[in-house]
Amino acid sequence: MANADAPISITVKSIAGSLVTLRADTAEELDQRVALSIASLTSATQEMEAAIRSITASNAAVPPNPQVATIATAFGGTVVDSFDAPVVPSMGAGSRTCPHGTMTRIHGLTGKFGPYKGHFCPAKQGDPSKCQPPNIYVKQNSPEWNSFVPDQTKA
Repeated sequence: MANADAPISITVKSIAGSLVTLRADTAEELDQRVALSIASLTSATQEMEAAIRSITASNAAVPPNPQVATIATAFGGTVVDSFDAPVVPSMGAGSRTCPHGTMTRIHGLTGKFGPYKGHFCPAKQGDPSKCQPPNIYVKQNSPEWNSFVPDQTKA
């Protein structure tokens, strides 16, 4: 069992701000801990979805709020009426376009100011017609940051 002095540790921060740290003495032990954590999270998620389904079923007579659709549209979201079918974002979810086509969504792990996410012009480097500025960054405190689905991840 690894302790606080373990040579390998990973800390993950949830959207709500909770921190989870996994520590291990070896890479193999870390792999096992990550696999167990993923299994636990999957199980907890399935239990939560089952609970939500039963609440949703008991509230089925409640009419939908028309403002929800307006708000969802404003944020580029989708109103989900049922938890039976998982909502999987399409490849075009959150896409932006420029005169050169669909912009590439990139999540960079290290940038000048830390991690970044953004939409980048697909024109080739050095193309004189490339958009200026060639990219649109997503701010970390925006709702889009948490729902951003990248086409590429760069180290």
